[in-house]
Amino acid sequence: MARNLTQLELLLELEPVAEQNVNRHLSMAKEWHPHDYVPWDEGRNYAAMGGIDWDPEQSQLSEVARAAMITNLLTEDNLPSYHREIAENFSQDGAWGTWVGRWTAEENRHGIVIRDYLVVTRGVDPVALENARMVHMTNGYSAMRLIREGGGTHRLVDVSAGLLHSVAYVTFQELATRVSHRNTGKVCNDPIADRMLQRIAADENLHMIFYRNMCGAALDLVPDQALEAITDIVCNFQMPGAGMPDWRRNGVLMAKHGIYDLRQHLEEVVLPVLRKWNVFERNDFGSRGEQARHRLGEFLERLQGDCARFEEQRDRALAREAARRDLVGVKG
Repeated sequence: MARNLTQLELLLELEPVAEQNVNRHLSMAKEWHPHDYVPWDEGRNYAAMGGIDWDPEQSQLSEVARAAMITNLLTEDNLPSYHREIAENFSQDGAWGTWVGRWTAEENRHGIVIRDYLVVTRGVDPVALENARMVHMTNGYSAMRLIREGGGTHRLVDVSAGLLHSVAYVTFQELATRVSHRNTGKVCNDPIADRMLQRIAADENLHMIFYRNMCGAALDLVPDQALEAITDIVCNFQMPGAGMPDWRRNGVLMAKHGIYDLRQHLEEVVLPVLRKWNVFERNDFGSRGEQARHRLGEFLERLQGDCARFEEQRDRALAREAARRDLVGVKG
């Protein structure tokens, strides 16, 4: 019979692995300071201090870059909610507690530096940004997911309520965030923004490795139990910013212009992690694990089809937009 451990048993069994990976992280993490990534000489006072308030003409960012920067920043802003989710599922003692504190401190720098950059360079409307922050943080982050089961039935599950769901989710989420930050840097057309977002992405990558290693250790310890959690997460994945103001509009813009789309999610996030864990090559699953693997395989096949359909629709939409621009240019 497949082994099944309680939350406390999992934390105790995996703590030596957590300690190894905390030490690994500390040995690899590079010290950096947000103030070194902001062009302070571009700053000037706003109206409350005798200057002028924001105007769209002041922004050097494209519409796509603004949407991506706002989305990435508001996602980082919700750190208190993420901290609560992680802290409730990890121990506050020993290596687990050390990691929670260190991860939170490192993540906090990301919101600091992006906001400073946007306010100093007047890249986005600071009033609208602050209003969106208030809404998003007030709503907080909910890890509740509607899990789809066989036969078309559904069950509502708190996917944060357990170590396995938590480490599975943040493995994929940290890698997805890394991809989004890197691609946002490329569309900003500003070497300062690109450098800043590359620095943030490097942090996210190290965070992902910690969680990926922990989830991999859990797969070795309780294969069936861990794969069920992984399958729940992959089949119902949402970015942590889901529900923020203008989430759908900004997400569509980001997907249309290659910052984060379904194909990137599948090929740059989901599949590399599953390969790292050898999910489809392992032979240590029991009946529950085999059922979860089958469900996961079916989902990935559907996602491949969804990617193709999305790309066809995107290509048609971009072609229409290009034709409209050409028509306006001719009329002009």
